[in-house]
Amino acid sequence: MRAVLVAAIVASGMGYIDGTALNVALPAIKSQLPANDAQAQWVAEGYLLFLSALILIGGALGDRYGRRLLFAIGIATFALASVACGLAATPAFLVAARCVQGAGAALMIPESLALITAAYAARERGRAIGIWASASALTAAAGPVLGGWLTQALSWRAVFWINVPLAAFVLLLLRGVSESRASDARGIPDVLGSACITISLGCIIFALIDVQSAHASAFWLPLLVVGAAFLALFAYVERRVAEPVAPPRLFANVPFTLANLYTFLLYAGL
Repeated sequence: MRAVLVAAIVASGMGYIDGTALNVALPAIKSQLPANDAQAQWVAEGYLLFLSALILIGGALGDRYGRRLLFAIGIATFALASVACGLAATPAFLVAARCVQGAGAALMIPESLALITAAYAARERGRAIGIWASASALTAAAGPVLGGWLTQALSWRAVFWINVPLAAFVLLLLRGVSESRASDARGIPDVLGSACITISLGCIIFALIDVQSAHASAFWLPLLVVGAAFLALFAYVERRVAEPVAPPRLFANVPFTLANLYTFLLYAGL
């Protein structure tokens, strides 16, 4: 069980650090790559976009096809994308690699929690999840410090290279972890809902980045409208499909809804 907890903490730490550490390296990326303001912003947002949009389907896939398997796929994807980021010679290539990295994180972060849930008995599970959550929060907070130190001491590319040995360590730990699935998982994963929320968030983020640009195009408003339309379509799909990635019944739970509202306001402020 200890191997599961350590693997989950290291994997989640990689995901959260890459969401925060790179922010302080963006000035170096802009000057050395080089990249303009919008491209630099996409280096950060491309990762968060695919992590946010695919994290629900990532958890659902693990429930159906094996949490250990999807966790390993996520780790490998994240590591390979990190190598691609470290080798990037153009802003476009770096942004594309960051998007793939986000997709890998969307598998490894939810599966890390699912593996803990499956490995620990009910009486020990709360403590294990608390340790995992605390460690994840600490690594996220340490991200900017680590990113700044690596960028100054070595290079902004080192922010990505550090993921490779960590990923290898996690994959080594997984050799002793048994596979698990959700006993009630059935049917086909909600691909349509996942596609709707990905398109929605992509359009909204593109519009918000574009409107801030000194040379904003005329497409930001139509993109915002399209994003809002796909968001509404996502809500509609979730009410109709048999196995939604975001079951509407969850929002009948007041603490759950308030926690999500709090998180939304927190990150809006950040």
